Amino acid sequence: MDLKEMVSYLPLYNEALLLTMRIGWKGITIAVAIGLFGAAIVHFKIPIAKSAASAYTQLFRNTPLLIQLFFIYFALPKIGIHLSPETCGTWGLGLLGGAYMTETFRSGLDNVPKIQYESAESLGMTRRQVFCHVIFPQAVTSSVPGLTANVIFLLKETSVFSTISLMDLMFTAKDLIGMYAKTIECLVLLVFFYLIMLLPVSILGYVLERRLRHAEFGN
Repeated sequence: MDLKEMVSYLPLYNEALLLTMRIGWKGITIAVAIGLFGAAIVHFKIPIAKSAASAYTQLFRNTPLLIQLFFIYFALPKIGIHLSPETCGTWGLGLLGGAYMTETFRSGLDNVPKIQYESAESLGMTRRQVFCHVIFPQAVTSSVPGLTANVIFLLKETSVFSTISLMDLMFTAKDLIGMYAKTIECLVLLVFFYLIMLLPVSILGYVLERRLRHAEFGN
């Protein structure tokens, strides 16, 4: 491997990493917000909205992100909706992630025993207080493993952003390989920078899973 060449590529990979992380975390924030809202709708069986949430979940979980991005980037302009590549990437990732987060948080809510509801209500707590102070913390705690897995999955899915002209890590690696034919060097740097982005998330998720425990979910 040509280490000198690899060092010269570092600024380009740094820029690509910052872009990838910016879009990735914006999309994940949107996904978590959608997931919490959708999970509450499905768990509490809100009429009509539950069917819409279930249809959304099935649609986005069973279609590839690449197709969703193509639809947002190429199809929406045909009906007058023009979005920048970064906005397309953010919302594409957010909508895909929202479907997975909905199921993760729904599972967390369903895992809270009914006796927790009954015990809290017997103490005179309102339904809002029961949900915010008793049910929600336990549901989020039990959802941490799935949440971590979803975050890692979504950050890895950013690798398809190159298809809509975003200078992400994958685009940068392919561009450099095409120009300089330094395949091994570029791929090693690609792996290294993905590890920089993903390994801290994996470690943090493990720590949170061990520490944020409540009720019978704890050690």
